[in-house]
Order: sequence, then structure tokens, then C-alpha cells
Amino acid sequence: MSTQLLKRQFSIQDYHHMVVAGILSEDERVELIQGEIVQMSPIGVRHASCVKRLIKLFSQSLGDRVIVAVQDPIELSSFSEPQPDLALLQPRGDFYAAGHPQPEDILLLVEVADTTIESDFAERTLCERAMTIPWYASSGITEVWLVDVNQQVVEIFREPTDNSYQSIQKFQIGEIFIQAFPDVGFTVEKILG
Repeated sequence: MSTQLLKRQFSIQDYHHMVVAGILSEDERVELIQGEIVQMSPIGVRHASCVKRLIKLFSQSLGDRVIVAVQDPIELSSFSEPQPDLALLQPRGDFYAAGHPQPEDILLLVEVADTTIESDFAERTLCERAMTIPWYASSGITEVWLVDVNQQVVEIFREPTDNSYQSIQKFQIGEIFIQAFPDVGFTVEKILG
């Protein structure tokens, strides 16, 4: 006879109370994903380098047209507050002091995958990414880029449906554009370094 474990889903409010109570520290590398507190994978050198490169590219090319958020929380539901590697947000005068960005504020999410990390986290990172993309779609995120620094590919997801994207393209070379800014191009070579 098998026994099924009961899981308790935590809300964003519960999650923040855990920080206030000292159960979680503010600098702990965890995020709230569909009611579960999930430990984030360690950031490798190539991953960090790619994120820094993207910050520079987006900041220089888009300037005041966006707010570039790096590994900051976004609120996708009452039970989900992930911290994507990078988000391009609608500009707001308060810089989101009134609350974390929500799907309608997000112009682009970027997740960077560094599958060269030799640990259990590498395999988990790939599984998380496979689960995260449909979840972003169901939350209404209009565009997601998955930058795989090991495979040297940028995968672009657009046109969200209930749990997937209708348009999925992979690029290893050439110029790509953010759907919200078709006038600004980025070469895959510059993104990947």
C-alpha cells in the first residue's frame, strides 16, 4: 500500500512572512514556484557573464524605453514569485516600488541555461527550464528567450497559449528582435559572446 504525501502550497504572503519571521533569509537563493519554495541553481561563470552581457546590450540599445530587471522577483499569481535571470519591464516612475511586476508589465523574460555546471543542479536546471516555459505561457508572458550558453543557441518563445507558445524559434547565428521593439536588433553572436 502506497502513501501519498500531502503538500501545502504557500502563497506569496506566506512566503514573505517566512522572511520576516526569519525562516528564510532575504539573501537565500530560493523562489516561490506554484506554491512550492524551490532552491535556485548556483550561478556559473558563463551564466553570470551572459547575464552581464545582456544587461549591457539591452541598456545601451533600449535606454529609457525599458527597465532592465536582473534576477528580481516577478508576481505571476498568488502562488508564484519567480526570479528570472532578466526581465525587460514597462517603464514606471516608481520603478515598481508599489509592487513586483506582473505579466502585463513584462515585455521580455530571459532565462540563461548553463548546462556545463557539473552537479545535480545542472540536470535540475534543464528540467526546471522545461517546466518554466509552459508556466510562463499560461501566465500570459508574451515573449521568453532561453539562452543556452553551452549549446550556443537562443530559443525564442512567442504567442502564448494556455500552456505553451505557438511560435518557437532557435537561433545560432543572425539577428533577432524583441517583439515589443522590432526596430532594435541583437546579433546572436553578441548575446552569446
